Amino acid sequence: MADPRSLLLLAGPPTGGEQSPLPSLILMGLIFSIFYFVLILPMRQKQRKLENLVKTLKAGDRVVLSSGIFGTIVAVEDDAFALRIDQNTKIRILRSAIAARQDQPETEKK
Repeated sequence: MADPRSLLLLAGPPTGGEQSPLPSLILMGLIFSIFYFVLILPMRQKQRKLENLVKTLKAGDRVVLSSGIFGTIVAVEDDAFALRIDQNTKIRILRSAIAARQDQPETEKK
């Protein structure tokens, strides 16, 4: 059987204590900044555009709902719109259901 002291010699010298947390913090900050600029910032900008669009809608505007239904706004209420989707069919929808204005393209070319 091997001598325990020889096994300790084979293991090598002990490591030099704890590592510095600075490289890990820098890496986490870099990953967070990538997520922020790639995911979070564009979603915020898109949400702001949609909120501004919903604020400016008026009767007669043609819109597309988030479910894909096309219609024309008949009346504007505090928290909802009355939407005509066919000759004799009117529905009441929440403001949050609006996805886009029908006659306006979703993305603008710069």
